[in-house]
Amino acid sequence: MGEIWVPRLLLSLSLFLFLTATAWSVEFHGTSSSQLLWFNDYYNGRQVELAQYLRFAITDIDTAGKFSIYGYGRGTADLNNGDGVNGRLYYLYGEYRGLFDKLDIRLGRQFVNVSAGTAIVDGAQLTLKNTGPVGFTVFGGRNVVFGLNGEMGHSGDYALGMAAYLAGFRNTDLEVSWFRKWDQGDVARDIIGASFKQYLFQNIKLYSDVRYDLTAEVFNEVLAGVKYFPTADLVLTGEWYQSYPTFDATSIYSVFAVNRYQEGVIRGDYTINDMISVHVGYSRQEYGDDGSANLYEIGCRLRPLDALSIELSYDKRQGYPGDMDGGTIDVQYDVDQKLRLAGGIAYDVYQWDAITGDESAQRYWVGGSYKFSKNIRASLQIEDNINNTYNNDMQGRFILDYNF
Repeated sequence: MGEIWVPRLLLSLSLFLFLTATAWSVEFHGTSSSQLLWFNDYYNGRQVELAQYLRFAITDIDTAGKFSIYGYGRGTADLNNGDGVNGRLYYLYGEYRGLFDKLDIRLGRQFVNVSAGTAIVDGAQLTLKNTGPVGFTVFGGRNVVFGLNGEMGHSGDYALGMAAYLAGFRNTDLEVSWFRKWDQGDVARDIIGASFKQYLFQNIKLYSDVRYDLTAEVFNEVLAGVKYFPTADLVLTGEWYQSYPTFDATSIYSVFAVNRYQEGVIRGDYTINDMISVHVGYSRQEYGDDGSANLYEIGCRLRPLDALSIELSYDKRQGYPGDMDGGTIDVQYDVDQKLRLAGGIAYDVYQWDAITGDESAQRYWVGGSYKFSKNIRASLQIEDNINNTYNNDMQGRFILDYNF
């Protein structure tokens, strides 16, 4: 019943508003994406699927333009294995902005996101603003969980969160939040999080994200970084990331021991001119138990013609759990304002252990897009994968997008 009341409520509400909105014009816009996909499934063999995505917004429902309705979902049909039609409703909610110029209200199925966690909930979100230097957000409702063939939640699955954030500071962003999730009535997640950004001297950006798991009593995710812009064409980045995987307290996996992962990154991006830009990077990866690896990356983007773009990249990895060398070439060419052609090659040589020796994986793809009109665009990509699992893994996707 949890997934049924939200669409019924919002559809009834929108119908009522349409019938009473006689003195103003309601706007309805969005994107319809029809897709045909074919690929190999390791267990079921050849797969062919039809998919229909729909994202829409209904705005200007009231005279003040404060109330809107938003929706996004998909339906898929398996044409090979007889699994029938599978649908997912990602969000469908009504939003009223600026009640008394202080409160934004969302009601329905929605994606909620704070520094402590994310979820899709059937419920409500309230945001208090314009009350000074600090704003507040609180949300809660039924936690929506998707499985392979649809929703797989249970009664007693809920999510609740709240956040406080700085407002009105031009160079500073700060949010502190709390997120809790229940699984069949038992606490599964209990997280405190924070997100911070600070701009200094107009050419330095400091940023960090932190999550602390109250159940496991450990920092399960930490990110700290700095970006330096000595000129408009040069960006230097330094980051440190730490992850200690934690599972829902109600999951059997929560009793298993895991290692802390750490990664340090140094990267530089430089635009030489309109035709050439380059980047170079180094990462040090620490897996625990003396397992570590070094990753080196270098690449460039070339635009010898206004219509032609060529991206080249090469990376070399040494250490745990194995070594790898590989590169990618990606080419795009705009034939005219309507037609774009694209293609590329990715080639990797890797070794995971001394017994099997070197192995390789290749990926080749071609495609393009065509703009029939301002609102209609079609695109096609076909690729082939050759690796240790498949000697030939042909797959593709045809997409027809209509913006209304």
